[in-house]
Amino acid sequence: MTQAAPSPTDDLAAAFQIEGWPVRGRLVRLGAAIDSILSAHAYPEPVAALLGEACALAALIGSSLKFEGRLIVQAQGDGPVRYVVADYDTAGTLRGYCRFDEAEVAAASTGFARPGARSLLGQGVFVMTLDQGPDFDRHQGITPIEGESLSLCAEHYFAQSEQVPTKVRLAVGRVTGADGVETWRSGGAMIQMVAGDASRGDTEEVWDRSRALFATLGDDELIDPTITPDVLLFRLFHEDGVRLEDARALSAVCRCSRDRIASVLGSFSPAERDGMIEDDGKIRVTCEYCASVYELDPEEATAS
Repeated sequence: MTQAAPSPTDDLAAAFQIEGWPVRGRLVRLGAAIDSILSAHAYPEPVAALLGEACALAALIGSSLKFEGRLIVQAQGDGPVRYVVADYDTAGTLRGYCRFDEAEVAAASTGFARPGARSLLGQGVFVMTLDQGPDFDRHQGITPIEGESLSLCAEHYFAQSEQVPTKVRLAVGRVTGADGVETWRSGGAMIQMVAGDASRGDTEEVWDRSRALFATLGDDELIDPTITPDVLLFRLFHEDGVRLEDARALSAVCRCSRDRIASVLGSFSPAERDGMIEDDGKIRVTCEYCASVYELDPEEATAS
């Protein structure tokens, strides 16, 4: 008899259920995937942390979708970081990117604490976009940037857009492995209250208890590679029983390709493309997400 493949314990998104509680939860752990995304660019530490949070958040929410498509988490404002975006595909792939002003980020990072979302993004908006493909209209929800973290932005989004009481924790940091190599890690957890009804009764009291236990979750626990998801959840809810469900693997995959780049270049006018040609007769394009450099002959773009 063929045995089922074991569930992943890292680079994963999973649901969890507390026995008998009207609370649904999700957990994300990112190791090699987030290190690949953050290491593709020379991001200042606060910018990398912000993008790591965005990716964990996109995986938390996107992995609960019941359709094939994408969830895009985006925030933009007038601060040192102009734009942060994380793109989750329901196939389990992630990519992300930040646009920022290096001098302004350095000026905002002079204190003892790592600057958070509000300090880095300034006044702006938090956006979540559901994309089910070309046959469907995109659904987009927009709320103001609230609080000093993307977790607070997400909580505000769910309160305003979906009226669902939600608590979110996100953590990003560097961890030194047994080989002495330092890598980025990211983690996230989310709980949401299920509304009371005739069978459940009032769920407020259980929700208050859930929030109190959830508040004890430490950033170090979310990113520690030696703490498995099962152990992490047991620490939080062991008195009541908790089980992990539907764990799925995550990976860093960019959707850029030579054909896509050629197609984009083909949308420019001949005069605009002529202005992109370098001294050796080539057009070079760098993908914003993964930093891959594509070298094309001008004729390739013309034919697209």
